[in-house]
Amino acid sequence: MEFASKTLIEKGWSSDRKYRAVTPEGEVFLLREMPGAEYEMWVPWYERQKEFARRGVPMCDTLEFGPMPGGGVCAVQRWIDGEDLEPALARMTEEEQYRYGLEAGRILCIIHSLPVPDGLPDWEEKFNKKIERKIKGYLDCPLRFEGDGAVFRYLEENRGLLKGRPNACQHGDYHVGNMMLENRAEGPGQLTVIDFNREDFGDPWEEFNRIVWCAAASPLFASGRIDGYFGGSEKVPELFWRLLWLYIASNTLSSVYWAIPFGEREIKTMLRQAADVLRWTDGLTNPVPAWYERPREKGDRT
Repeated sequence: MEFASKTLIEKGWSSDRKYRAVTPEGEVFLLREMPGAEYEMWVPWYERQKEFARRGVPMCDTLEFGPMPGGGVCAVQRWIDGEDLEPALARMTEEEQYRYGLEAGRILCIIHSLPVPDGLPDWEEKFNKKIERKIKGYLDCPLRFEGDGAVFRYLEENRGLLKGRPNACQHGDYHVGNMMLENRAEGPGQLTVIDFNREDFGDPWEEFNRIVWCAAASPLFASGRIDGYFGGSEKVPELFWRLLWLYIASNTLSSVYWAIPFGEREIKTMLRQAADVLRWTDGLTNPVPAWYERPREKGDRT
């Protein structure tokens, strides 16, 4: 596909280069360039992208995919005409926030329904190694957050929950920051998922490890996402909550040293998030977080 113009999109943390690309005929697409990627390794990703779209995942469909001159791969994807979901949530009613959360949970079920390749590593062994790396990374960095002892205790006391957990196809970075509200000719906007470039395989419940971003933006959206995934709040397993905080506790450690190269602003963000995690769960003693709720009835507003 040929383009008459390309405008760099300077958003997000990905090392990929993303452009708003316009053809000579005026059609708009998202062009993603991955300079360090190997074409053969990304072909299965492209096939899964097509399968996601076929199964009804609202997403920036990958229309073309191929090698770039000089190395790397590029993908031409459908341009999403809309806005980022996070600022849109701030203008919504409680019921709307929760409803979009339900939709996010249902979409995630579809993503996890794809078959996974044979021969994937045992999840318990794989994630335990990841925990060890994150503990070491945190202990080796100069920063500390108050209450980190509760995180270490929770990790050690709950590692056994990893045993026997299945592998599923994961989006890899599923949270409000990678969702948009796509414009429709009529009716409310369509929740649309973007940035599948971190796709991975692992415990499907690990996919909730970034729900802290959703909860910070909208507790009702985060709550709806869980309820939509499980088919109702009364169906959320106790094991899910305990594993959720195992995965989030692990991420909390690594996010601190991850932030250091990006400066004081990101460091403060991650330290604040660590404090939120401990506050929401009474120091990781209450697995059902304080933000988990449903929309209040109209007569129950204070």
